[in-house]
Amino acid sequence: ATSKDEAISAYLGFDATADSLHVGSLLQIMILRHLQQSGHRPIVLIGGGTSKVGDPTGKDESRQLLNDEIIKKNTDGISEVFKKFLAFGETNPTDAIMVNNDDWLSSLKYLEFLRDYGTYFTINRMMSFESVKQRMEREAPFSFLEFNYMILQAYDFLELSRRHNAKLQLGGSDQWGNMISGVELGRRV
Repeated sequence: ATSKDEAISAYLGFDATADSLHVGSLLQIMILRHLQQSGHRPIVLIGGGTSKVGDPTGKDESRQLLNDEIIKKNTDGISEVFKKFLAFGETNPTDAIMVNNDDWLSSLKYLEFLRDYGTYFTINRMMSFESVKQRMEREAPFSFLEFNYMILQAYDFLELSRRHNAKLQLGGSDQWGNMISGVELGRRV
């Protein structure tokens, strides 16, 4: 709880790139569980929308593009895991919620989105993040589609802040640039 003794809403995102999670995800889930047991509200974000783009972090080549049917199957598979570790509901301020970013990302109008949010991102700043620099240093192809992943993840934090009062993003060090971009977007809008 905060100094005002209120629950903080914190989110962690998981892209639907497989129908199950790997053992490394257990640590992240346990962080959400610990937050919930400490009086806070976990938000599990399933990246149904960002899975259509593919996170370029740590990759030397573009991820295989997934169709909607596979993403749905993967979303259904990984969603079940969280129910084993977190208490979901709508009555308690610490009840976990699960959202799918496809709900807002797929309905965006591209030109409006670029005009409304694109001005808050500079190529210079995006190129300064370690995950992008590493990809460029390896001279690995980096598609425009993948380059947009950072903007979409940043927009997720803004949407979760608006919809569910999310104040905290959680993620691995490989997601640092995306997370910082979300905080900066929220501050500027």
